[in-house]
Amino acid sequence: MSLRSANRSPLRSRLSALLQAGERGAGTYTTINPWNSWHTFAAFAYLAEQYGYRYAGLSPNHAPSRSHPVFAFERLPDAVARATRTRARYPDAPLGGPLPGLTPGRRPRPLPEARREVELLYARIKVDLYGTSSRRRLRMLAVAVPLGVLIALAVNGSLDPAPLAAAGGIALVWWLYLWLAAALMRRGRVRYGRVLAQAGVEWPPVSRGSG
Repeated sequence: MSLRSANRSPLRSRLSALLQAGERGAGTYTTINPWNSWHTFAAFAYLAEQYGYRYAGLSPNHAPSRSHPVFAFERLPDAVARATRTRARYPDAPLGGPLPGLTPGRRPRPLPEARREVELLYARIKVDLYGTSSRRRLRMLAVAVPLGVLIALAVNGSLDPAPLAAAGGIALVWWLYLWLAAALMRRGRVRYGRVLAQAGVEWPPVSRGSG
């Protein structure tokens, strides 16, 4: 039976795409998070590692202006051996069978033996989400939204004191919101960075710089 003909959950569909990349020998697999849960994405990252692709953070081609961050998974040196071993143990994983280290269902959760690794992957993902790329995006939004309001007023010929005052109020509220968002990001990055440090995990790797 073809993988494409099976009725699969989003996780299994994403797994099938990863396996196809592995069969082509792709050095990197990139994807967005198609779920509303970062815990599910962390579970997928664990799954990807069982098949030879390790979570590597935001893709180098990721643009801060994108609405969805793009993440990269790098092919491991022993990818073929890992994939062969995992396929032998879980031959029906992409088609609805048991998944390595995860419970069944559309929202799989890590089994006890995989829980710690999934938690650390989740911490890595959060550090990346709260990193410099997101802060650059906030700075762009801080300029783009007030500028858009000003341009709209100019186009409509509404550059009178009252509309300008209203636009200034909107900009002030927007900047306050972004300031709070940036503060929460900084706290989150410190919090999850501490979790990784306590586990002896250096993230982001030195080769990637500060994120």
